[in-house]
Amino acid sequence: MGLALAVGLSLRLWMLKHFFEVNGDSLLYGAIAKNLLLHGRYAMTGGGGELVPTLIRLPGYPLFLGVCFRLFGIGNYLSAAYVQIAVELAGCLLLADFAGRMVPAGGGNAVGQATLWLAALCPFTAVYTAEPLTETLTLFFITLTLGALARFRKQPGWPSALWFTFAVCYAALLRPDGALVAVALAPALVIGLKSEGRVVPVKKLARMALVCVLLALLPFAAWAVRNWRSFHVFQPLAPRLANDPGEPTYPGWQRWMKTWCLDFTSTYDIYWNVPGGPFDINKLPSRAFDSAAQREETAALATGYVDNGQDLSPQLDAGFGRLASERIAAHPLRYYLWLPLGRVADMWLRPRVENLPIDLDWWAYGRHRAETRFSWSYAGLNAIYLALAVVGLCWKPRLWPVLLGYVLLRSALLATIEAPETRYTLECFPMIFVLGGVALGAGWRRIAGHKKQNAIFF
Repeated sequence: MGLALAVGLSLRLWMLKHFFEVNGDSLLYGAIAKNLLLHGRYAMTGGGGELVPTLIRLPGYPLFLGVCFRLFGIGNYLSAAYVQIAVELAGCLLLADFAGRMVPAGGGNAVGQATLWLAALCPFTAVYTAEPLTETLTLFFITLTLGALARFRKQPGWPSALWFTFAVCYAALLRPDGALVAVALAPALVIGLKSEGRVVPVKKLARMALVCVLLALLPFAAWAVRNWRSFHVFQPLAPRLANDPGEPTYPGWQRWMKTWCLDFTSTYDIYWNVPGGPFDINKLPSRAFDSAAQREETAALATGYVDNGQDLSPQLDAGFGRLASERIAAHPLRYYLWLPLGRVADMWLRPRVENLPIDLDWWAYGRHRAETRFSWSYAGLNAIYLALAVVGLCWKPRLWPVLLGYVLLRSALLATIEAPETRYTLECFPMIFVLGGVALGAGWRRIAGHKKQNAIFF
């Protein structure tokens, strides 16, 4: 255990030295945290130095940064990265403990050790400790939720129920999709308890459930009241498109993107640039056009966008909307089925090199042979983690339907977005680590010559 943590710490410190970055969303979270500390207001700083209230991000991560800034100095993002390293390594230990509870007692130690190594050595999650973003904390609170769930099922009581409530609540305060953790895992608190010999009076369970639900809803009620007072809108989470009230959302553009966007390259080259940045029609893939006429219409809209100062006017947005409707009517299955499935596949299988100095066109071997080989090795490593999880799932350890259910729910949610990013599937990796640990633990026991035991069903 100590060796795994030491190697995991070395990996994260190396990542921090080489890939520490503060830009984009990190600066946004930091600006909110600074204004909370200096002015007591959840706001951004406008161009003239005035404070502008915002609701585009939930308060979970700004509060974390605010604590780090209070302890280590305002603007000290590096301190937050060090804290994240400690948090993730603690999460590795929690995950190993949970994995050990997934199988009969005889194999728990091997499964826990395997899970610890898989989690500690995973570069895909480790690199995010070097960035002041929500990913590391989200992974930790998902892990904390799993641990509280396992303890509740072993000994139902208030401590594990309250820890579960705190974990799912903070996961949702970090990112709105964190609420999926509660949706997927909360039913498992009570379903199957009787079959495992845990008999809890119905009145006690009802009382626990009522208290925990009220406690979980309390911070979101406070957030909704704050948003109502500041903006006169009902917003208990954060807007899907991360826009403050009154800001344009460009529904035509969003819909048109979903008619062809399939991979992270398109997200980076096109989606993130518009509006306010270049729109190079030559970077659009062939699937963005169904005919020469559509290409000409798209080119005309792109020209209009440039002439309008790289801004999407209502007329231009409506033009993209009409183009989207034409494409959807001609190929509904492509829009509603094949492209969503393709985006989900890209998020699961693409080499996870988005934080590394790797060309987006990583497959162009003639331009950068070393980068291409490295990217393929990352893709292979990702495939190994997924394959181990599938093997572990076949053993059907305790709570396997819960783990699988969360992965499927999150994948279904990701199928609805228009701009894929591989980091969106990282929230499933605690489940991947545990199931992979089950597979390695079972394999180790067979190699060691132990008698194979049947896994216990949910």
